Amino acid sequence: MGALLDRVAETAAVEGVLAAVRDGLSGVLVLRGDAGIGKTALLEWAAGQASGMQVARVAGVQAEMGMGFAGLHQLLIPFLGGLEQLPDPQREALGSAFGMMDGPAPDRFLVGLAALTLLTDAAAERPVLCLVDDAQWLDQVSVEVLGFIARRLYADRVGMLFTVREGEGQAAALAGLPELRIDGLPEEVAGELLATAAAAPVDGQVSAQIVAGVAGNPLALVEAAGELTPAELSGAVVLGWPLRSWGRLEELYLSRVGALPDDTQTLLLLAAADPTGDPALVARAAGQLGIDPEAGEAAGTGRLVSWEPRVRFRHPLIRSAAYYAAPAAARRRAHAALAAVTDPGADPDRRAWHLAEAAAGPDEQVAAELERSAGRAQARGGLAAAGAFLERAAALTLDPAQRAGRALAAAQANVRAGAFGKARDLLAATEVEGSGPLDEFQGALIDLLRGQIAFASGLGSHAPSLLLKAARRLEPLDLDLARQTYVDAWQAAFFAGHLAGADDLLEVSRAARALPPPTHPPRLVDLALDGVAWLVTDGPAAAAPVLRQATSALAGPDIPAEEIFRWWWIATVADQALWDDGGWRVTVRQVQLAREAGALVQLPFLLNSLAADAVYSGDFAAAASLIAEADAVCEATGARLAPYAAMRLAALRGNQAEAARLIQPIIEQATAGGQGLAVTVAHRAAAILCNGLGRYEEALAAAREASEHKHVLVSVWALPELIEAAVRTGNPGMAGEAVDRLTETARAGGTEHGLGIEARSRALLSEGEAAEGYYREAISRLGHSRRRPELARAHLLYGEWLRGERRRSEARDELRTALEMFEAMGMEAFAGRARAELRATGERARPRGPGAPAVLTPQEAQIARMVAGHLTNREIAARLFISASTVEYHLRKIFRKLGVTSRTQLARTLHEPEETPVWPTERSEDRAEPHSRAVTTDRGR
Repeated sequence: MGALLDRVAETAAVEGVLAAVRDGLSGVLVLRGDAGIGKTALLEWAAGQASGMQVARVAGVQAEMGMGFAGLHQLLIPFLGGLEQLPDPQREALGSAFGMMDGPAPDRFLVGLAALTLLTDAAAERPVLCLVDDAQWLDQVSVEVLGFIARRLYADRVGMLFTVREGEGQAAALAGLPELRIDGLPEEVAGELLATAAAAPVDGQVSAQIVAGVAGNPLALVEAAGELTPAELSGAVVLGWPLRSWGRLEELYLSRVGALPDDTQTLLLLAAADPTGDPALVARAAGQLGIDPEAGEAAGTGRLVSWEPRVRFRHPLIRSAAYYAAPAAARRRAHAALAAVTDPGADPDRRAWHLAEAAAGPDEQVAAELERSAGRAQARGGLAAAGAFLERAAALTLDPAQRAGRALAAAQANVRAGAFGKARDLLAATEVEGSGPLDEFQGALIDLLRGQIAFASGLGSHAPSLLLKAARRLEPLDLDLARQTYVDAWQAAFFAGHLAGADDLLEVSRAARALPPPTHPPRLVDLALDGVAWLVTDGPAAAAPVLRQATSALAGPDIPAEEIFRWWWIATVADQALWDDGGWRVTVRQVQLAREAGALVQLPFLLNSLAADAVYSGDFAAAASLIAEADAVCEATGARLAPYAAMRLAALRGNQAEAARLIQPIIEQATAGGQGLAVTVAHRAAAILCNGLGRYEEALAAAREASEHKHVLVSVWALPELIEAAVRTGNPGMAGEAVDRLTETARAGGTEHGLGIEARSRALLSEGEAAEGYYREAISRLGHSRRRPELARAHLLYGEWLRGERRRSEARDELRTALEMFEAMGMEAFAGRARAELRATGERARPRGPGAPAVLTPQEAQIARMVAGHLTNREIAARLFISASTVEYHLRKIFRKLGVTSRTQLARTLHEPEETPVWPTERSEDRAEPHSRAVTTDRGR
């Protein structure tokens, strides 16, 4: 324990993690510092203090960095007995990731949720401590999953301690977790450590010189004590300066390895090249090279490595020294020997990697093996690993065209893994002179990938032109892929809005219209492309039948989940273009499928779409919960999603502070990222907010910003705000032009919602009987739609008009109806307008008191609503990416705050509406236990 001298603060921090675990909570700490500074010693100390806990360990190895999920698998081996108890999607995801069962490529964060459940289930029996050493050398996807788990722990009796070498960037997924930097020892304590480790007395000045030379690094001090002679330590012989190689540990270990017999160096090289730590495997590989395993017992070897029960180097720098001290030819022979003794059936991917490292030049057989390994990695969800295999395969490929194809495949895998920088580098390398000639199809694929990277990485204004270029190049080569690419280009132009090229959306749509018709029955991609292209070139009336056909196809029972995830946005575009409100049924199904499949990339977008529908339907509580669930997914996965639904909710609620916090940043960030659609949506939200507050000049300015770009399809939804604000500010001409634009889309769609909005807008510009007729038509039509806020606003406007006509009694009826609806939904700004109008008629409305859920935190309110929606703790945990025990912890607090003792009482307290269809859940009769079961009995479900 000498290396822990004066580590009071550090051991206290580690003890804090252990204490939290013992107290029924969880703790996470990342220990960051230089090599040899004592990070591993702190992990060893923690393991010694973890009595009564289940300790699981994994250490990163540089050679393992390309193997997807390898580090996670090693850490979870002690807990895999609980695999069968996981929910089906989680069990299948984890089993597929570890190659234990066949299945589709799992989302890495669904794997993370499965790993979280596995650990917390184990911790229910006995607390768990996970020790992750040299996290910077774990494979990328394992680090991402472990970071995911660490962020989701709360009341789970699980502790996680990571060590990360300073200056290494591979563990970026751990950024933001609680962190402690480990520095060198103070001079006095470092001197004590040096004196303890030395075999002879140490002169004070010599001690100070050594301590300063190694900056108090504990490992360097211990190594120095063993390297220097008694005469040097006593000061009888002057120390050379700079200090000998132990001043730089890498050089010290290189010198030690170099001093060993040749056979021993080769044995260490084999051990360093093999990340499994299997001594039998190393011995068999040594036999391939004619080396006796007894060479591992040579003098001095024990200071570097131990052979039983697993091969373990005393420090990662020793492994590096043993590997890189050898010439390149020797390293290749070592990998060839390891490949020869690695079972091709049990471990084909590691064998392929060894073969690749053994290759002295292009080797098609090895490249083909790597390509097969990439396919297996991709099937397990290890996209980064697949990209690494393919990149290495390309480097070993002699044929130029095949080399370019493999490099492109590596770029595609990296795009799918979100490694856009790596993908760009691969694309650039593919195009440089000498990398091989590219055919026209490969050139088109490069354009396609560049467009996909631009769209996915937020460079929205650049994506449409890149994708359009790719689609045009693909037309004569692969018409099906060209059609898909035109849809991608249209979607990119749609999201870029007015910030893309002036006519990008029109240009894409015209090019798509010029395509030859498909020779097969129309598929979803064909319906989607025809619908959106006609929408721009011919208008909503022409596009309506095809858009509705596409939406119906999306709702079909036989459509594969991946198709739904690919085209979910079409239903939203159709709703926006046609003033429809039926697309929510498609979105409900999409959300259900995304949850079941663990499609966490798509889920936040789908949840926000469903939340926006809930906002516009007046179910603000459901919207808030869906927004919180989307936020939980984004927090867990590190995804970024503009808070569109939250902004709309704040605007309709009339919450000025919250809306201001969201609207302006969205406008600024979306403008910088070329996402014009978001700018339009934000200005419309500002217009709604200001109309609710009666600030009509500001509403008019915002609505004009939102509606001025006719090719930005969602701009039409800002027209009702423009019309109301223009009328209130004395601009009837502007309002009349807006009504004409509105009429085209409303009548093309022919929905009660759209026609009701048109009637309400025309009423504002009309007088006498005509105005009254329009108001009544609006209320009738909107009463048959799901858009309750729009109906309430129609009652308000009608009441305001009636008061202006001095029909006070009738006005009160309309205004009371409007006020009751606004208060029930939580539309406080519009409710304020209704109260003011009621006061003007001589009636005073009573203020509405806060409801019971106001005492809950946002997360508690979300959990409470899910409980009221008949979800079990385990299902809630899966939705929010936390553990069932954390749900139970929060639910106890909810019960206490609301003074209830059962789930049924909680549902009654929240007044959960039975007809609200925004949460796809199982019905109550599917549950194994009644909903009224108290929280303390729900833990195991």
